[in-house]
Amino acid sequence: MVRGPVASFSVWDYVVFVGTVLGAAGIGLFQAIRGRKNTSSDEFLLGGRQMTAVPVAMSLTASFMSGITVIGTPAEAYRFGAAFWIFGISYAIMSIITAEIFVPLFYRLGITSTYEALYTGMVIYAPALALNQITGLNLWGVLVATGVVCIIYCTLGGLKAVIWTDVFQMVIMLAGFVAVIARGAVIQGGLGKIWDDCYQGGRLNLFDFDPDPLKRHTFWTIVVGGSVMWASIYSINQSQVQRYISCKTLTQAKLSLYVNMIGLWVTVSLAVFSGLTMYSIYKNCDPLTNGDVGALDQLLPYLVMDILAAYPGVPGLFVAAAYSGTLSTVSSSINALVAVTVEDFIRPVYKNLTDKQVTWMNMGLSVFFGFLCIGMAAIASLMGSILQAALSIFGMISGPLLGLYLLGMFWRTANSTGGLTGLIVGLVITLWVGIGAQIYPPLADKTNPLPISVAGCNRTQDLNYTTLAPWTSAVTLTPLDRPALADSWYSLSYLYFCLLGTLVTVIVGLVVSAITGGCKQEKLSSDLFVRRSDLFCAGCGKDSEALWGWFGFVN
Repeated sequence: MVRGPVASFSVWDYVVFVGTVLGAAGIGLFQAIRGRKNTSSDEFLLGGRQMTAVPVAMSLTASFMSGITVIGTPAEAYRFGAAFWIFGISYAIMSIITAEIFVPLFYRLGITSTYEALYTGMVIYAPALALNQITGLNLWGVLVATGVVCIIYCTLGGLKAVIWTDVFQMVIMLAGFVAVIARGAVIQGGLGKIWDDCYQGGRLNLFDFDPDPLKRHTFWTIVVGGSVMWASIYSINQSQVQRYISCKTLTQAKLSLYVNMIGLWVTVSLAVFSGLTMYSIYKNCDPLTNGDVGALDQLLPYLVMDILAAYPGVPGLFVAAAYSGTLSTVSSSINALVAVTVEDFIRPVYKNLTDKQVTWMNMGLSVFFGFLCIGMAAIASLMGSILQAALSIFGMISGPLLGLYLLGMFWRTANSTGGLTGLIVGLVITLWVGIGAQIYPPLADKTNPLPISVAGCNRTQDLNYTTLAPWTSAVTLTPLDRPALADSWYSLSYLYFCLLGTLVTVIVGLVVSAITGGCKQEKLSSDLFVRRSDLFCAGCGKDSEALWGWFGFVN
């Protein structure tokens, strides 16, 4: 099998791609024109709280099933197998926790902001990498164009524009995966042949029940660690909370999360099977080892041009899929950052601002944060494989924040000193292990990369290929260079970063709160705590009232 340079973008590919981007921007303009009579901050940031479950659910799915998913998940399945499918269980657990515990509290409070983490630069970088691989377009030109398009429809249309654009982009993302799978099935002689190739290549060994917390992906790391990580993303992340709070009723808000769960299942299934299709096609000639691509995350764009270039417009559809995921996530982040800045920092200080002044402020901040996100892409470009990098960052930052929220929602005894101390200690611990894992990446016996081959390539020279752990540099460290912590503490599965941060924050927060005298406020509003009625009637009997009261539950 001869592998080498593949075809480049055709005119029709550019037409499809540009048409998709203009369509997304057009939705923003339409929402701006449609809602021009209502320019309140509530309308801009929360869509007037009149959204329904299905569009919000699709927006929830699209915003975190971003270009990182489109590019990174297939590459993950190609190199490490289909264990990523087990995340379907994590998504179900996350949906139940978020819908039944966090949504009732946040919806009852009617809040506009929680917080927002700036991982957005990485999301911008993902499709720019794909476009650069497929089209040869200037990488930084693409990055700036992405940010500018998001700025336009975020500034003009607010949350409604973001949500309805996400619906459009979600359809494009799924269509891109289907195109890859369908063409791959035709080339390989059917889906059964793809499945058999992956079985023979060890890509279908999903269930590894080894309890070792140092192994990158096992059943336990994905179900336990993954559930906590995704719960932190959907429960307290600003851009997600802002979406389900925009629903017109609490029932619609809860329903949006359960519909979103189905959307996540469909998306991750198509992404993983795209990776398996890629393995079936390249099982005898790995493009990365053969030098046809420079990074693991360029494999799927390479495959698209390899097998779909004969169909004008279809490669453009795939790039539009990756690009759409990014537009969705970046626009969500911009809108969320504006909400936090206005509601938490500006309005408490300048209490006499008019609605018109706030509206102009919202628009101006959308432009500012849009360009800030473009700048963040420069950092993302240094981090290697994007999928694990994104999830690791979520774990390191959102774990301690989840612990802080749990302290406030469940324990009446917690005070601000305990919460702040717990948060700082939790962040120090997770950043320590996370940064250490990047400097001293886990060895292959913990990451478990699966065999690849170049036996069918047209290369005759000896190829000495060493698999690097995702999001690491190309610096090879010998065992003598590695400190003692490298193969223990720094080798902790990245999926446990969030759980570690949450536990440390809660434990330290409770201990410090107890030492400093607990909460000294005499009257605490019951609206600020999770109620027993918010849960599945757990412990409704009178004998358990003392226990639930200690945790902060009220009727």
